[in-house]
Amino acid sequence: MKRILLPLALALAGAAHADYKVDMKSIDAKGVGKSIGTVTISENPGGGVVFKPALNGLPAGDHGFHVHEKGDCGPKAKDGKPTAGEAAGPHWDPDKAGKHAGPHGKGHRGDLPALAVSPGRSAGTPIVAPNIKLADLSGKSLMIHAGGDTYSEPPASGGGGDRIACGVIS
Repeated sequence: MKRILLPLALALAGAAHADYKVDMKSIDAKGVGKSIGTVTISENPGGGVVFKPALNGLPAGDHGFHVHEKGDCGPKAKDGKPTAGEAAGPHWDPDKAGKHAGPHGKGHRGDLPALAVSPGRSAGTPIVAPNIKLADLSGKSLMIHAGGDTYSEPPASGGGGDRIACGVIS
C-alpha cells in the first residue's frame, strides 16, 4: 500500500505547483490570429515567478508585457470601435493599487519587466516577476503591447500602447 500512496502523494504535490505553458497568439481588432510561440511560467527559486518566452515574429525592441485580469484575448468595443485584446480587461490589480509602478513597485501586480525582442524578431530572455505567485495566475491572460512600457500614467504611454499578442493562462 505504501508503494502506491507515496507516488500518488508526490504526483499531487507536484500538480499544485505545475508550470503554465501559454500559447501566445497575434491579435488585432478582428480577433485572435496564429500562434507566435509560447511563454512558460514557473516558480522562481528566489521568489516570485519566471516567464520564459519562446516567441517569434514580433517587432524588434522592448514591449510592454503584462498579466491582464481576464482569460479572454478577443476584441471588444472601446470608444465605439473593436479593439484588439480588449476582452482581457485591464492589468491585473488584485491589491487595487490603481497605478503603474513597474514590476518591483507597489502598483499593478500585472506589471512585468519589458519583453525584449531581438532584431531577428524573436524573444527568448526569461524575466522574473517578484510580486506574483504561480497559484494566482490561472484564468488570466498574458499580453504583449506594441511599444515599451514606461510604468507611468496616463495608461496610453504607461502601458505600452496597442495590444499585439495575447495568451490565456490555464
